[in-house]
Amino acid sequence: MTIHLAEIGKQVSADAHAVLVCDGAGWHQTGQRLTVPDNVSLLRLPPYAPELNPIENVWEYLRGNQLSRRVWDGYDDIVQASCDAWNGLIADAARVTSITTRHWASVKT
Repeated sequence: MTIHLAEIGKQVSADAHAVLVCDGAGWHQTGQRLTVPDNVSLLRLPPYAPELNPIENVWEYLRGNQLSRRVWDGYDDIVQASCDAWNGLIADAARVTSITTRHWASVKT
């Protein structure tokens, strides 16, 4: 996670600041194990509030639209279907935006 945050920090413009929404996962915790760049802040969600976490809507979309009502022959088929669903979703930036946008979390300039 530290490496991931460092890479995000490199992509943030010099005159900007990134805010990442994080749940309570162990690897999202600060302290001696996690270093957060100065131009990145972590916005921690309260526990047991999946409706506030945009990624939960991504999983719900994939389950409901790409991965439901199907039977696979084996593990490799499940992995391939999951990869196809994910790659199809991330290729559609407008859909990702519509699923993950939170009007209460927008920045007003």
